[in-house]
Amino acid sequence: MTSPIARPAAPAAPFTVGVEEEFLLLDPRTGESMPVAERVLAALLPADRQHSRKEFRHSMVEMVTPVCTDLAELRGHLLTARRTACRAAREAGARLVSVGATPVCERRRSVPDDPRYHAMSRRFGPVAHDPAVCGCHVHVGVPDRELAVRVCNHLRPWLPVVQALTANSPLHDGCDTGHASWRSMQFDRWPSAGPTPHFDSAADYDATVAQLVAAGVMLDPTMVYWYARPSAAYPTVEVRVGDACPTVDDTVLVAALVRALVATAVARVRAGEPAPRLRGCLVAAAHWRAAHEGLCGELVDLRSGGHRPAWELVDDLLAAVTPALVRHDDLGYVLGQLGRLREEGTGAARQRRVLARTGGDVRAVLDHLAEQTTAG
Repeated sequence: MTSPIARPAAPAAPFTVGVEEEFLLLDPRTGESMPVAERVLAALLPADRQHSRKEFRHSMVEMVTPVCTDLAELRGHLLTARRTACRAAREAGARLVSVGATPVCERRRSVPDDPRYHAMSRRFGPVAHDPAVCGCHVHVGVPDRELAVRVCNHLRPWLPVVQALTANSPLHDGCDTGHASWRSMQFDRWPSAGPTPHFDSAADYDATVAQLVAAGVMLDPTMVYWYARPSAAYPTVEVRVGDACPTVDDTVLVAALVRALVATAVARVRAGEPAPRLRGCLVAAAHWRAAHEGLCGELVDLRSGGHRPAWELVDDLLAAVTPALVRHDDLGYVLGQLGRLREEGTGAARQRRVLARTGGDVRAVLDHLAEQTTAG
């Protein structure tokens, strides 16, 4: 009998893609986080509110796109959502900023009044009260859950490169942390976060998650915060390794590459190609290096175990997914945006340039980030 995973890939419609973006609400004068999320969400029109979500901090809002099939459509939804949320933030006296971690400080760290959030606060204590962090989560349609689990295995060597591309949180407590993605350092304090383990099947995945819930590491299966996972809510593979990106085009670039990675992984699974078996400690080391360096140094090449310049690994990723980019008619856009990224650097590199130019003026960095958030 033919396995449902091993069947040949037939010509099909483009893989669908959707994005969830988390944003901080900052005081325009001081840069401190403002606990006005409820006022911001209330200021949204009903049609826009259905694309928003309450988050784990009073200073955060999340905007989500509909399911999309092409990048122009996705870009339009992202830009509209950002500008809509920005207007609502202004009405609440705040400024919407797309950045990975709290850059100055967050005085009110209590969780919103929600039974689940209160349960998380009781279970995880101070970890649940860290300053807010914001991510960019990309969903790619993979309706077969068995296939989705195996796709996540194939993504493991490449997710540190995606993490490096999105690095956009060098600041914490008003200072440069030395890390390109401080969000990654904070987020990894959660016991259910981090690199996705290798799983032999969906049953293996489910059994492992059930054991972690029983061990108290998670309240329930929705607390799987691994960098890639079969979504608990949608028929997708969700990649959640990246910082919130500074511009819409940064987000669309990441979404295009993630969709191409997933499409490439689907083809490899269906061709019967096994995913590489990687040691968890080495995968964790590769992610730490990506969070520390961004694209400004060397990254761990998980295929060889050595260190190589970050942009060489970006080029390798591009080569690996080019057929999928061509299939989706995304190659031209991705090449153009990678060229821009080579010139401008990651969000973290851009923030550091502003710091250097202004003699360490954090407010100038936040002005820059606010402008980039809604630039079209």
